[in-house]
Amino acid sequence: MKHQLQLRLKPDTAFDPLRLKIYVSTELDIDVNSISEVRVVRRSIDARQRQVMVNLTVDVYQGELPPAGFEPVAYRPVAADAARAVVVGAGPAGLFAALRLIERGVRPVVLERGKSVDDRKPDLARISREGLVDPDSNYCFGEGGAGAFSDGKLYTRSKKRGSVEKILRVLAGHGADEKILVDAHPHIGSDRLPAVIKSMRETIIRCGGEVHFGCRVTDLIINEGRVEGVVTASGDEYRGPVILATGHSARDVFEMLHRRGIDMEAKGIAVGVRLEHPQAAIDKIFYHNPNGRGRWLPPAEYSLLTRVDGRGVYSFCMCPGGYVIPAASAPGEMVVNGMSPANRGTRWANSGMVVEILPDDLPGYDSHGPLKMMEFQRDIERRFYEDANKNAASCTQSAPAQRMTDFVASRVSASLPESSYTAGVHPARVDMLLPRPVASRLQKAFAEFGKKYRGFLTADALVIGDETRTSSPVRVSRDAATLCHVTYPGLYPCGEGAGYAGGIVSAAIDGERCADALSDAMQGDESKK
Repeated sequence: MKHQLQLRLKPDTAFDPLRLKIYVSTELDIDVNSISEVRVVRRSIDARQRQVMVNLTVDVYQGELPPAGFEPVAYRPVAADAARAVVVGAGPAGLFAALRLIERGVRPVVLERGKSVDDRKPDLARISREGLVDPDSNYCFGEGGAGAFSDGKLYTRSKKRGSVEKILRVLAGHGADEKILVDAHPHIGSDRLPAVIKSMRETIIRCGGEVHFGCRVTDLIINEGRVEGVVTASGDEYRGPVILATGHSARDVFEMLHRRGIDMEAKGIAVGVRLEHPQAAIDKIFYHNPNGRGRWLPPAEYSLLTRVDGRGVYSFCMCPGGYVIPAASAPGEMVVNGMSPANRGTRWANSGMVVEILPDDLPGYDSHGPLKMMEFQRDIERRFYEDANKNAASCTQSAPAQRMTDFVASRVSASLPESSYTAGVHPARVDMLLPRPVASRLQKAFAEFGKKYRGFLTADALVIGDETRTSSPVRVSRDAATLCHVTYPGLYPCGEGAGYAGGIVSAAIDGERCADALSDAMQGDESKK
């Protein structure tokens, strides 16, 4: 017999299997020894009140064995003569588009400008150690995209556009911990996600698809107003309808699209800083306990939002137990981001703290047309890079930083606390390096958050600049029904880079949707013959 219960428990019961089993037996008034398994199917932590509670949905199996776990998505090889489609980019949108094309009987040809997920690692180390950025292999570019080495958080609000549950099953079927199917805020971890990505690539190849590394797309093949393929930097041509899933930092691709007359528009972004606290302080503040999280609770998270002078100011990509990382995608830039390993076990917590910027806020950039927000990002990143390197003997990605209290007070920090940022930090007036409207709104927001959450505004926290890659600076136009470009059939702008997603899961969902739209169009064309 199976029972399902909705429970609200203290952490010491919710996270201890034996205590949970005893509690369930009492709740159901049955013999604890008759329970073969208590399977948690949904879990969320409610830390809004002083007593932190855990909400659980559990399946209780009494007198019978439970069924096997989740059912992974099965992929079968495509036919030898299957039609081909080109997928530009091997981030979450591109990988899930390729897998969905295989489900639909289409052979995907995935082109990734960077290296495989394993071969990326030395290039990432070189950024911190030597300050050298390979424009094709960095934290943004390479197999897995920006998400491969920047945390692996899977929370999304994009549930109306596709099946979140399916995306999570695909990831679990390729090696992610099955806990992602249970937790309300699932997380794989930057140390485990690369193996999952590699397994997805192996599935694509096993099923007849192709994955090519070192293939930077430099042009589209357009014939009579229709996109029929792409050209790479080496001069190779790949023919077929194109799913363009380049990620939010492919500035050279955006420039190529603009030169080609592909309709797109500047879209709102958010820019700011990485804010790093000791994790112990965040645990005390957001679990309302001077002793911290204790034995049972995971490292605390937060999500903060306010409005200052008519614009949103909010936390972004919060990484409990994580690191701050260098995320520039070309020489001469400085950008930071955050990540967490699977155990979220470091001494630090960080998040992006960013200010909403709309295209109308930047009339001085109008001459750049749809690329105006991209140029705004680039100017900030160059300013921070120049500050880092003005007195450096060699190239460096050392980040300008301020204590949080000094940032709010507009003064330089005489010293800086220890940071997780491996490339190093140096004292600087981050508040002056940022555009003034951004800095002033952050200062006011930090003061407000400090009043609401005692201990949040502290000299032990570090403001590290700059965070500019929160989302794509452009939206490439596409038809809402067919997902095809509005004026160029055969081109499917996809995922975060095209302005239609904001994270791993939403990008994966959009990849599947574009693959479906492309497959439907192929079938329609075939039926007309």
